[in-house]
Amino acid sequence: MLNVRFNRTPLAIAVVAATTGLPVFAAKSVDTYTLREAVTLDGVRSHQAAFQQAADENGGTREASSPGYQASVDYVVDRMTSAGYDVTIQEFDYPFFEENAPAILEQTSPDAIAYEYFGTNGFATMTYSGSGDVSAVAEGVDLALPPGTEVNTSTSGCEATDFSGFTSGNIAVVQRGSCSFAQKAQNAADAGAIGVIIFNEGQPGRTENFLGTLGEPGFSVPVVGAAFEVGVELSAGGVEVKLVVDASSEIRSTSNVIANSPQGRDDRVVVVGAHLDSVSEGPGIQDNGSGSAATLEVAIQMANQQISPRNKVRFAWWGAEEAGLLGAQHYVDQLTPREIKDIALNLNFDMIGSPNFVRFVYDGDGSATPLAGPNGSKVIESVFLDYFAANSLPVEPTAFDGRSDYGPFIEIGIPAGGLFTGAEGIKTPDEAALYGGTAGDQYDPCYHLACDTFDNISLQALDEMSDAVAHSVMTFAMTTSAVNGTDKGKGLGKNKGDMEYRGSRAVK
Repeated sequence: MLNVRFNRTPLAIAVVAATTGLPVFAAKSVDTYTLREAVTLDGVRSHQAAFQQAADENGGTREASSPGYQASVDYVVDRMTSAGYDVTIQEFDYPFFEENAPAILEQTSPDAIAYEYFGTNGFATMTYSGSGDVSAVAEGVDLALPPGTEVNTSTSGCEATDFSGFTSGNIAVVQRGSCSFAQKAQNAADAGAIGVIIFNEGQPGRTENFLGTLGEPGFSVPVVGAAFEVGVELSAGGVEVKLVVDASSEIRSTSNVIANSPQGRDDRVVVVGAHLDSVSEGPGIQDNGSGSAATLEVAIQMANQQISPRNKVRFAWWGAEEAGLLGAQHYVDQLTPREIKDIALNLNFDMIGSPNFVRFVYDGDGSATPLAGPNGSKVIESVFLDYFAANSLPVEPTAFDGRSDYGPFIEIGIPAGGLFTGAEGIKTPDEAALYGGTAGDQYDPCYHLACDTFDNISLQALDEMSDAVAHSVMTFAMTTSAVNGTDKGKGLGKNKGDMEYRGSRAVK
């Protein structure tokens, strides 16, 4: 860790709590109006413009190991130290992965079929796949065809015994289901497979191609995910396949930026996080320059307002989120049991200005999605729900499925919540009727693409969500009520292993 400490002006006097008419929870309401008025759209956009400049001057990207990312780090550090925060740069190494050329998956016999790379009905390389140019017979392994009615019920490839009788030198075809892709791929490789194709499970909503990750490097054979029908075709028996993956992985260095308010109880720390990095393909000014910029502007305006929080506020900009939440995971891994107990909650803001937006609030109590957050997450959700209701703004629930940096926190029992406006998901007609925009299009058509620039934004969404960020941060900074979960400090929360994603890619 490199600790950066500057002479700082104190965030001086306490703000007196007052009633706003916005119901919060079993605590005195907190007057957030002044802070929300200070957090302007122009202020947030100025930080996004700085992130765009960082990318423009450094090859068009802010990927976690790039000069563009370092320029973004320098900008955040400068602004936060100038505002009076205690700033720490937390350095760490992470496994970088990239494909050197588009992968190839072809059926060569009995039919000649080239499957579309990254196509909806095609295939995609698993992150941390090994490289190889292999041709062999495709062999299905313990497949559930037709699939079961419930998702994640296929155990194909989950046990070494599934490969009893597997022909060494063949390409294994296994089905998505109850265990991790890494477990399936390793069992296949151990059985002598020279390549692995993991196809979607087959239930409604689980038929298309998907993006998956093996979690970490170490695989020596090519591994891809594929659409359900691709797997069915290739596992029919006697089908010959050509599979080519040219990829590389290496250890690189990056960092998190951690900035603590000088005042506040250090046994009720409010961690406010947003990832600062982009994918290699573009500058990431929406994903996640939007959440990073809003969080930064809230922090600066709290300082300008001379707000002295009752509870310490720890603003965090995570690195390597796009590699699998690795910055947030590194931070959590360094916490002692005592430090875990001292964190009251985690607020997460990732993509809050999607051009074809819906206002999503993380479903803390699991009332509308499969997985509830740790004890206390319902309280966080209610703060957002009450705020939006008081402002006559509709919202929708979104799941704790592991797609953003709350994941490592809820895995160790820290309550979490936050906001999101959509990524590659498709807007429904009902959502278009309620929020405007275009049904049938992605929430963010430039998600993980070079066009995720300063102009890839809904100013309405960014303005509304930035106000909600300010409201939630101020509320939990000033509350006298505890929201601490009961699972903390044990090193393992109820959600460990339950989430299907690690960042943007599925793990099972």
